[in-house]
Amino acid sequence: MKSNSENWLNRLLPLNSAWHDKDVARGMVIAIGVGVIAGLGAVVFRHLIGLIETSAFGHGKNILSFLGDYYIVLIPALGGLIVGPLIYFFAPEAKGHGVPEVMIAVAKNGGRIRPRVAFVKILASAITIGTGGSVGREGPIVQIGATLGSTIGQRLGLPAQWIRTLVACGAAGGISATFNAPIAGVFFALEVILGNFTTRYFSVVVISSVVAAVVSHAFLPDVANLIVPEYALESALEIPLYGILGGLAGVLGVIFIIVLYAFEDGFDKIKIPEWVKPVVGGLIIGLLGLYSTDLFGVGYRALESAANGEMLLKTALVLLGLKILATSVTIGSGGSGGVFAPSLFLGAMLGAAFGSTVNALFPSVAGPVGAYAVVGMAAVFSATARAPITAVVILFELTRDYKIILPLMLCVVISTIVSQLIYKESIYTKKMRRKGVEPPGEEMFDALDTVKVSEAMTKDFGSVSRHLPIQDLNQIFTKSGQRGLLVTDDDSGELVGIVTVSDLENSMRENHEIDSVEKITTNDIVTAFPDQTVREALVQFGAGDVGRIPVVSRSNPREIVGVLRRSDIISSYSRVAAEKVPG
Repeated sequence: MKSNSENWLNRLLPLNSAWHDKDVARGMVIAIGVGVIAGLGAVVFRHLIGLIETSAFGHGKNILSFLGDYYIVLIPALGGLIVGPLIYFFAPEAKGHGVPEVMIAVAKNGGRIRPRVAFVKILASAITIGTGGSVGREGPIVQIGATLGSTIGQRLGLPAQWIRTLVACGAAGGISATFNAPIAGVFFALEVILGNFTTRYFSVVVISSVVAAVVSHAFLPDVANLIVPEYALESALEIPLYGILGGLAGVLGVIFIIVLYAFEDGFDKIKIPEWVKPVVGGLIIGLLGLYSTDLFGVGYRALESAANGEMLLKTALVLLGLKILATSVTIGSGGSGGVFAPSLFLGAMLGAAFGSTVNALFPSVAGPVGAYAVVGMAAVFSATARAPITAVVILFELTRDYKIILPLMLCVVISTIVSQLIYKESIYTKKMRRKGVEPPGEEMFDALDTVKVSEAMTKDFGSVSRHLPIQDLNQIFTKSGQRGLLVTDDDSGELVGIVTVSDLENSMRENHEIDSVEKITTNDIVTAFPDQTVREALVQFGAGDVGRIPVVSRSNPREIVGVLRRSDIISSYSRVAAEKVPG
């Protein structure tokens, strides 16, 4: 029996000529609902952060006035004292930066996320950021929006494919509403969360992202999040400098990933209760805050200073090092918040330091310091997340300055390539692999790595003698419907080659004197061995442009043991994929 929500949805969406696919029509309407809820969630989340920040550092200063300026050491620790038990006892999934947890849910659980995660995440992250935790808003709001989308899909009894799509809708809506960046929200959801750019995903995710942006605009100002000065590329000689910056950003991105997970491992080894660890992390963050409160929270004030060319070289380098430490401590100790904004912060500091240096060395060639800071933001984010499209788009939406797009694209591409060459994992996929889950976009090849050719091949294959008359071959193809047959030797039964319908048709057009199969047989053929993986065989398919591969014994490459067809590979992948996704 259908639930009331399903009946209501079906009444709302009568099938008419405007919709060729009822599922798509229903999905689009649901995506609108997810966008509305994600937009409202983002607005509530931002206001909650502001409220907690005002209470913690405003009222907290009065209450702890006896400590003087040292009161800020205790504020992050008090925040950790609340966040630790909240996450540990109610929703452990809310720990950390959020995006990997969503990716794991999509890859492993069919997109199913517990509804309570949204409520715990919004509170834990708001408290972490509001009390000085050195993390960003994007990870939490992605997890919050994704959880809301997943919850709606589960309540409506939708299949796993649609639940995963609604998870992406919620993630896109969260990014769109939080950063006022609807286009980047779409690409983040497709490039990072799903790892898939199919048309069906794209259309519903766009709808959700746009709706979330509209909802957020009703409550938040419609202005660029990052104000930067006018910029123009003065000389082509400046391009190599951006290439160098891209290489440095790639290295920095890898350093950030390694240090972050090293601190997670370090805190895991500390023998104290899990819910107490955020207090320890908070104390360290508070001590770092004595140097600069720009290390607290998102750090937009320092970002704008760097983007406007107001950051000194020494200050930028010190903040860069301390930000890596502060973010790693916050997340490693069990705090809740994203790594998106910290990546932008690191990129801004790197860019500002690089810009100051090249302006001192090449004043006639180098552009404004702020331009390098802005480009560095996108480059370091892409190096850590391995999401170049999202990086370019979000910086464009944050700054709304098209003139910087050329060096931006170059720098982002180079940083992504460099980081991939140095380190295989992104900051998101690293956690997925630690949990034993394959990242999106890699499931097919990794699944086929687990299947042997002997498991996928068919032993029921057609073959003909090499001495068979051409007329008989024509009849066999017509009756069997097969497009290709193995050719064997009459005496030994060993493999001679392959003959296809195309071979037969070509021979009949070009030479009517051909009388036997062996004269049109292809002898130089691709073969596979039973102990190879299906992935290895798939590469051979592509290289040979064939529809089937004979499987032969390693001890005798002419002894046929089976045939591997493209359909066998698809069946193997479907079976393994079905085993990986419950339901």
